[in-house]
Amino acid sequence: MTVDAVEEFERHRSKLFGLAYRMLGSAEEAEDVVQDAFLRWHHASAVESPWAWLAKVATNLCVNRLTSARALRESYVGSWLPEPVLTADNALGPLDTAERRDLVSLAFLVLLERLNPVERAVFVLREAFGYSHRQVAEVIDSSEANSRQLYRRARRRLADDPGSAERRVDHAYRHDLVAGFLAAAQEGDLPGLEKLLAEDVTVWVDGGGRVGAARRPVSGADKVARYLVGALNTTGQRVQLSIAELNGAPGLLALAGEELIGVLVPEIAGGLISEIRIIANPDKLRLSHSAGQSGSYR
Repeated sequence: MTVDAVEEFERHRSKLFGLAYRMLGSAEEAEDVVQDAFLRWHHASAVESPWAWLAKVATNLCVNRLTSARALRESYVGSWLPEPVLTADNALGPLDTAERRDLVSLAFLVLLERLNPVERAVFVLREAFGYSHRQVAEVIDSSEANSRQLYRRARRRLADDPGSAERRVDHAYRHDLVAGFLAAAQEGDLPGLEKLLAEDVTVWVDGGGRVGAARRPVSGADKVARYLVGALNTTGQRVQLSIAELNGAPGLLALAGEELIGVLVPEIAGGLISEIRIIANPDKLRLSHSAGQSGSYR
């Protein structure tokens, strides 16, 4: 492979990662897809449109992975949640609008699990990358009419998402609310914590069977507050929380000493925290940890 070919691929690497991550909800798998795409690029010749070629290769690799992953996710121990990504340095591309942040939020990535792999490909290409139906059809080897039909079906399946408008909370307000949550949780202030939680708040915890974690959702402000305070004080050493931008919104990193043991991502509705997703599976903390330590994703 020539130096020019390698440089051309590198110009698209970040965008390819963003595409694969939106498709898979896993940073580690997205990196694998990018690497597989590079190997195919290595053997390609006379590519007229590098990005179009790479996007098609990556999308099809993701569709294949999603197809085989369905059975694994159905047998997953506890709640399956996407792998969080630190986004302060544009690891998923510019997230300068509420709409762009919506499309990479953990809540929305969970919602995308309702779609079959091809529907998800069509939706991601249309919504996140602005593809026309003609371009989508070329990627999925289908017709424009079928692309439109798949897109309409995907929109219907996602239409009952109650949180899309609520996620568009003023960024500064969201940060302040998360900061208040951090202080109350860190101090074990149950009454203070409950004041920040919606009455029907729900927590999902992804431990993957690797660590002790609630395998079913915990609901209700009082139960959630007690669960969180208890979880922060049962590891044998004091857990420190810090705010970081995760998937385009303020979230919390939980560290025991220098080890990242969890990531907490709250969602806001009606001015209060309505949902919290906690990722504690060590296999899903690799990227967040390395990024948090070095400030770099590569």
